[in-house]
Amino acid sequence: MLAIACPGQGSQTPGFLSPWLELPGVRDHLERLSDRAGLDLVRHGTESDEETIKDTAVAQPLIVAAGLVTARLLLEDHVLTAATVVAGHSVGELTASAVAGALSEDDAVRFVRVRADAMAEAAATTPTGMSAVLGGDPGEVAARLAELGLTAANANGGGQVVAAGTLEQLAILAEKPPAKARVITLKVAGAFHTHHMSPAVTALGELRPSLEPTDPVATLLSNYDGRPVIRGEGNLDSLIAQVSRPVRWDLCMDSMQQMGITGVIEVSPAGTLTGLVKRGMRGTAALAVKSPEDLDAARRFIEEHSRTTDPDPSPTHEGFQ
Repeated sequence: MLAIACPGQGSQTPGFLSPWLELPGVRDHLERLSDRAGLDLVRHGTESDEETIKDTAVAQPLIVAAGLVTARLLLEDHVLTAATVVAGHSVGELTASAVAGALSEDDAVRFVRVRADAMAEAAATTPTGMSAVLGGDPGEVAARLAELGLTAANANGGGQVVAAGTLEQLAILAEKPPAKARVITLKVAGAFHTHHMSPAVTALGELRPSLEPTDPVATLLSNYDGRPVIRGEGNLDSLIAQVSRPVRWDLCMDSMQQMGITGVIEVSPAGTLTGLVKRGMRGTAALAVKSPEDLDAARRFIEEHSRTTDPDPSPTHEGFQ
């Protein structure tokens, strides 16, 4: 059984879209998405430097657009049904929602532009950031974060938690980490998925009436609790609330394992989620689609791990309550 994974912020690298533009139709697709986003995604994906694409206002639309472009290429001969699971990490949930049929590409790109701008504005209010905490006893890690007033913004499984808070709090964590744990500063410009992002929730709530969600065709997992979302309206509510609450990728992986997923394929800019899958879903095949050279292997992978019978998605929910 197949799962499609869509990465989040921090997975982008300078020039990563350059080889994709050599494929027929990709430039046109990216230019259409650029028009919807009001941002030159072709230039940012090929020419912009690391500092430019680290900017939240650029990074998030760029990552979603890259995922939509590569997903279309991957799935051009594959009809999505509930037998395919789709999940995204953080902003990757927007990519996943479009791939699964819960949002149109236009709405996903409009959403991500407002999301990115609002989160960047919120991040500029107070110097904040995020750091990955690798290893350590889970109880001791949680206690240390609580002691410093940090939020476990991402629970990624495989012994990885992402702490979010002020730069001062994160500096203390890096200086005195939990026992047997390593702290790595992430390439993001704010304390995402915490109360620091509350203004972005308000901005997205104002956008909501203009969006037209639909019920997903594929089995779409939520970052809220890892369970399938069965209603498009509920999924949209969840996407809005998601910017200020923790991402539970560990629970998404738990659901995949319970459903019997045999293979996880990650769309561009790929690598981060397949790494988490290898640690958190041991024995499950994983493939990262990093360049057009991976497409033939990826299509074979999709064919190998697809099946015609639908999974049992229970328990499900209609979205964030």
